[in-house]
Amino acid sequence: MAVNEQDVEKIVKQILNEIGGTSSNAAFNSYSNLGGSTPAGSIPKTAHVAVLVEKERFEVKEYPIPPVGDDDILVRVEGCGVCGTDAHEFKRDPFNLIPVALGHEGTGEIVAMGKNVKKDSAGKDLHIGDKVVTCMIFKDDPEITMFDMNKQNVGGADVYGLLPDDDYHLNGWFSDYIFVRGGSTIFNVSDLDLDSRILIEPSAVLVHAVERAKTTGILKFNSRVAVQGCGPIGLLCIAVLRTMGIENITAIDGNPGRLEFAKKMGANQTVNFGDYQGIEALTKAVYDSFGGHLADFAFQCTGNPKAHANIYKFIRNGGGLCELGFFVNGGNAEINPHFDLCSKEINLVGSWVYTLRDYGTTFDFLKRAKGIGLPVAELITHRFPLQEINEALKTNLAMTGLKIAIVNQ
Repeated sequence: MAVNEQDVEKIVKQILNEIGGTSSNAAFNSYSNLGGSTPAGSIPKTAHVAVLVEKERFEVKEYPIPPVGDDDILVRVEGCGVCGTDAHEFKRDPFNLIPVALGHEGTGEIVAMGKNVKKDSAGKDLHIGDKVVTCMIFKDDPEITMFDMNKQNVGGADVYGLLPDDDYHLNGWFSDYIFVRGGSTIFNVSDLDLDSRILIEPSAVLVHAVERAKTTGILKFNSRVAVQGCGPIGLLCIAVLRTMGIENITAIDGNPGRLEFAKKMGANQTVNFGDYQGIEALTKAVYDSFGGHLADFAFQCTGNPKAHANIYKFIRNGGGLCELGFFVNGGNAEINPHFDLCSKEINLVGSWVYTLRDYGTTFDFLKRAKGIGLPVAELITHRFPLQEINEALKTNLAMTGLKIAIVNQ
């Protein structure tokens, strides 16, 4: 027997009358205002949001939770990673967004959703209580679709955590609730643990980079691969390569602790650039790490122009390079186009963030990495409550850990 919306309302009111007495009408109104898809009284009237109000200062503000429309979703935030982009905005406001609610590496639990919301962006059912992540908000651009085959990256769309402030306010994952509007992409990731979910967004960056690298036709099981820069991005790069079956990986960095962790993630050789004077000596160290060969392929994962200039020297003639370190303008790099690029016939690809399609691949990467014993979750070295958001960003800038996260209790 079909049950229409009016019947549902009668049933809900009857149940609330039986359990709540004279307060049932108020309880039902709360239920109705939140879209009719959540138990009454389970959601507060306000949410706490960390708002960057000036450079290097967040304030945790309290805003009313908006009514959930037919196409909207309200998510209780469980955690959000601190990205280098957040740190750049915190330090310098390069995107001119202040005041802004930051945080785009977030995840949480659906607590209310509109009647039109049935499935996620990959066609998977959505229900109250499901764990989710967001990817992008569509603009009027038909090129940005689930099946764009890498023609368009996320740079052509909006992202929660990098939105100008508006009447909703609940626009970033550095909060205890986020308001996901109709037209956004969302994925049901209930089969992943919290640490894995926090790492989805940065992992997608590396899944995308490796997919870009594969277009050169050079990256194979037996490739010798150099990964320069062993922050969270470089370490995840190593993990993605390792899950693909690539085992001959040399990690290059100046931090001994990060190089040690690179071995845990799948690198079989490391080179500390601080131990060598000059590019010739450093190149020889990379050459020796591959048993007397230069790299077939290299990933440049730092935002340092000098590092970009150096990496060409580590690659064999006809080899490949994926540059993914410059998420923002880090300055110009000086190379010699003849010696570094043309005469060596280097196959160069750039990579910047990801496509929507890469998210689905990323979920399987994280499961595969865990399955083969890579300690990906150990990348999260510091966890802060929302009230300590300023300390979290300062810790990120000080580079005293790897991945910093805001985790709600």
